[in-house]
Amino acid sequence: VQLVESGGGSVQAGGSLRLSCEAPGFTYDTYCMGWFRQAPGKEREAVASVNVVSRSTKYGDAVQGRFTISTDNAEKTLYLQMNSLKPEDTAIYYCAAGAWTYELTVSAYPYWGQGTQVTVS
Repeated sequence: VQLVESGGGSVQAGGSLRLSCEAPGFTYDTYCMGWFRQAPGKEREAVASVNVVSRSTKYGDAVQGRFTISTDNAEKTLYLQMNSLKPEDTAIYYCAAGAWTYELTVSAYPYWGQGTQVTVS
């Protein structure tokens, strides 16, 4: 399973970025997907997750109200719209797939992308 993230970059505090995750070979409409992030010296933490069938979502406390996870099932693409970015959002952001429920736990997801860097200054 290949997950390809894009859309990372550098932005000033208060700005926005939109991350994308393409999953062309994945049985996209069966499992749940999520976004996680990892800052230097810190553990990987959950950002958001989605049930691609019901479109139900969950968010980590640090991003609730600022980030929005969405999915285009026809294009097998997962998105993360990030608004009101803060310096503490700086991290490598990873797309994850394959969970049976839209959990905010790393261990629930067997498939991971390579990550995309987001830097907020």
